[in-house]
Amino acid sequence: MEEVILEQKDAGDWIYRGEGAANLILGYTGSSPAFIGKVMRIQKSQRNGKTVVKGSKALTTHERLIWRESEELTASPNREIVEQLYVKHVMSPLLGPKHVDVGIRVHVTKEFLKSVEKNVTFHRPAWRVDSSQVDVNRDSVLILWDHSVFPNGNLKDEPCITVEIKPKCGFLPISRFIAEENAVKKTVVRFRMHQVLKLLNQEISEYSQYNPLELFSGSREGIQKAIEALYATPQNNFRVFFNGSIVFGSLGGGTDSTTALVDQLLEVQKLDTHDIEGAIHAYYNITSQPCMVCRELSKDKLSCRYTSLHSIPLDESLKIVKDYLIAATAKDCSLMISFRPKEDGLPSHNTVYLESTDQVFEYKVNFIDLDLKPLKKMEAYYELDKKIVSCYSQMLKTENETDKVGRMNSKGSVRDQRYALEDSFLNCYTEDCTEKQCASSLSRFGNLSSMANHDMNECFGDWGAYRTQLQDTFLPHFPNLMYFSSLQPNFRLKNPINSKSFF
Repeated sequence: MEEVILEQKDAGDWIYRGEGAANLILGYTGSSPAFIGKVMRIQKSQRNGKTVVKGSKALTTHERLIWRESEELTASPNREIVEQLYVKHVMSPLLGPKHVDVGIRVHVTKEFLKSVEKNVTFHRPAWRVDSSQVDVNRDSVLILWDHSVFPNGNLKDEPCITVEIKPKCGFLPISRFIAEENAVKKTVVRFRMHQVLKLLNQEISEYSQYNPLELFSGSREGIQKAIEALYATPQNNFRVFFNGSIVFGSLGGGTDSTTALVDQLLEVQKLDTHDIEGAIHAYYNITSQPCMVCRELSKDKLSCRYTSLHSIPLDESLKIVKDYLIAATAKDCSLMISFRPKEDGLPSHNTVYLESTDQVFEYKVNFIDLDLKPLKKMEAYYELDKKIVSCYSQMLKTENETDKVGRMNSKGSVRDQRYALEDSFLNCYTEDCTEKQCASSLSRFGNLSSMANHDMNECFGDWGAYRTQLQDTFLPHFPNLMYFSSLQPNFRLKNPINSKSFF
């Protein structure tokens, strides 16, 4: 592309398409051949004055050590160019240049960015507007192909369906540096544990049944089950586009080539061989700081496994952290898979046959969101990991305790009794509920009084006090019930969350 500078008059040709934590994505609606079929990625800044995730500075001293094998990367004058070169020199060779779009940088004026900020504000989610804005102090933006359509395609004659999937981590860690109390990480995939914490923090409204292990399984049945789960509860892991616009829809079929790309992505994810519980020690080696993790561990937990990490050569520490950061990019990226009907209907290399409609579709696959993870986030990764495991372990502990209570009753399975107990608790918040009805509803668990260590009659002598006891007993332990803590007893739930979907 020849030297172009976008000015204020060009801002009207770009429309809001979406955004993440650090960038806005704009689509092009103008007539310039240089931008047709392209999208623009503009960096944001927080309204408190701080840059979102990525700063304007280039690599830090310690980051230059980690990425020293790429001279072009370490010599970059600012963070934006570093980001682009990271995709070019690190992620593209690992995932395949055919499926990675490095993009090009285009200069912009401050007036262009101010106009864009004004134009897109009313299209952005309110909570995004409150927290961030277009960073008008940048002098360039990144131009990428619009991977929700085919390049040089005619949307009127060649309809295109694109599925965007954020697969997340597709393997279970086996690192010997995982503490014994965190052994659950070796049997339960990270995504599912993180769902519990997100539900507790009200970041999501429903627990997803998606299991990344199924998507990466290589099994047609497993992949289909994963896609169905993503479609049922998409959150930010699943989107469908029609001719570049987000729609609601589903898609069937699959290809060996796409499976091969998923396998390649998994191999990059598996560069994380030490888990954050091991990599964090290598991080402190690099920064020459006292290891805060070792300082927090008691003497009996500070095994030679961790102390040995602090005696390895610097080069080994650099490799551990470098591989961890690359794997972190791969765990957080997205796949864009596009399909369009093939005109001649003849199968070829990049086609898939859909038997149900007797059609041949051309397809393409691209990786997006291959952002460089800042070194300083290592501590945040470690703290988040602790929260995820702690929250999930507490949920398991509560579930086990409830199972023991359920065994007191010989009628029905343990799990059915627990579900019924939770459902009875939810019923306490319907407008027609009385203390007599609540007592009747709960009394079918003949041994409930044993669990509460109170006589049933004493419990219901003061209905208000007992309802408070129920809240205090159940709400802290069942994250999916946290939403009801502020409800009044006469409030009728229109769409209560079914506790069965949580466990």
